[in-house]
Amino acid sequence: MTASRAAGERTPALLSDTIYDNLTGTALNHPDAEALVSRHQGLRFSYGEFRQATDEVARGLMALGVQQGDRVGIWSPNRAEWVLVQYATAAIGAILVNINPAYRTAELEYALCQSGVSLLVSARTHGTSDYEALYGEVADRVPTRRVIWLDDLQRGPGDWPALLERAGDVSVDELRRRAAGLDADDPINIQYTSGTTGFPKGATLTHRNILNNGFFVGERCRYTPDDRVCIPVPFYHCFGMVLGNLACTTHGACMVIPSAGFGPTAVLEACEAERCTSLYGVPTMFIAVLGHEDFAAYDLSSLRTGIMAGSPCPVEVMKRVVSDMHMDEVTICYGMTETSPVSTQSTHDDSIESRVATVGRVHPHVEIQVIDPDSGECMPRGAPGELLTRGYSVMQGYWNDPERTAEVIDADGWMHTGDLAIMDADGYLNIVGRIKDLVIRGGENIYPREVEEFLFTHPNVADVSVIGVPDERYGEELMAWVKLRHETATTAEDIREFCRGRIAHYKIPRYVKFAQDFPMTVTGKIQKFRMREMAIEELGLHEPATIEHA
Repeated sequence: MTASRAAGERTPALLSDTIYDNLTGTALNHPDAEALVSRHQGLRFSYGEFRQATDEVARGLMALGVQQGDRVGIWSPNRAEWVLVQYATAAIGAILVNINPAYRTAELEYALCQSGVSLLVSARTHGTSDYEALYGEVADRVPTRRVIWLDDLQRGPGDWPALLERAGDVSVDELRRRAAGLDADDPINIQYTSGTTGFPKGATLTHRNILNNGFFVGERCRYTPDDRVCIPVPFYHCFGMVLGNLACTTHGACMVIPSAGFGPTAVLEACEAERCTSLYGVPTMFIAVLGHEDFAAYDLSSLRTGIMAGSPCPVEVMKRVVSDMHMDEVTICYGMTETSPVSTQSTHDDSIESRVATVGRVHPHVEIQVIDPDSGECMPRGAPGELLTRGYSVMQGYWNDPERTAEVIDADGWMHTGDLAIMDADGYLNIVGRIKDLVIRGGENIYPREVEEFLFTHPNVADVSVIGVPDERYGEELMAWVKLRHETATTAEDIREFCRGRIAHYKIPRYVKFAQDFPMTVTGKIQKFRMREMAIEELGLHEPATIEHA
């Protein structure tokens, strides 16, 4: 019987240069091709201009004293400066720390302290978020010595122009010498993933990790300098900065930012006006675009491909993306931040059945296997087990956390994903469940333990257990089962209000159930699967629970 094991092809070879060297090569080969369009800012850069702007930001950071290995945080929605900081930090060997724009004080303070961010580039506001005020609440408790505030229409000019002015203090030759001293295996990015023990973990990624992953994603999308990729997914995720930005710059394609945050109108307008050939999104984004009241009025005929990823993809939505949005070559990717992120991806010539019902086959230069999580033995094809992945894409580890790194990367280099998967006879993979207690809400990974530990700080919460329940729009929503210390007038809204402004909005439980007891095994372990069954019954969620996903 064939084992559930597969290795990706070995050609083309892995890229061995750094992110900055790769960008330099693209800019020299395609100086006049459009590299970046930020529609909401009215900004456009050719590759020659983008490389020059990257150099200017890099020299400005050097003038401020940023050294190789220093951590530079970025806390902002999508905008041109985000992309420039991504490539400028890579040019000087600083480690970019992605901070989720939805973070609030507790999460912000933890990320800045745990990674040791010395300089932060931040938006001032976005939507209802006042980043200056939030940072002010933690400023005296974090190691950050300087904040560069970006321009804001409501509050006027920020510090960005002053950063660019400082570029004159550092010569181009100094920048070149710094860049030449870097190695492809240097850490270059820290991305925080929700933690199973209450605190996020900083997945530490190298040039080699993310440059190659972006390159091979672009190869499977068949990108060329003629492609224009609409990127409404956030840059602070690998989806935006790797599958989006790095897939483009390794192929000379154009990055198109439709708006600061996702909006279906902005996406439709960008795809039409910019003649985008590719569109990215989590399933909820595609659902919103397809459901737009004026959807039929937009000309999407330039689209041919794209990526749907981040959470399970409803099969019917995938079919509509192909039929109604002209995305005949759309692919599905599977991965995780710790693997840079993509391990498997469908291809343009896969059958529609394979593209809507699986997450594709193994990526080049990557190995995967499905094992029995108890025995460690490789499972036969068609049998479920835990998915493991190995290769260039596996992170260096969790920042300053060797103990939790050792929990997920074994002695043979295999990353234990915690996901249950089935590999079919042809090597296609289907994700059928999760071993780890993970909830995926609209593409956001949430570990219930992190939310539970926060809710434990509520003065009237004696015990709490958080689960995911089915949701038609987001795939899953959070539900908190709460035992109160005192039978007072604490309400579900009181619990949610306690969370607002202190944890990200997507971690706030939509449903709160007050209970005297939780379903338990005879050994005292909470039966979360039973809680989910009871919640589906009590909340009437039978219909979203039956939605078919790939």
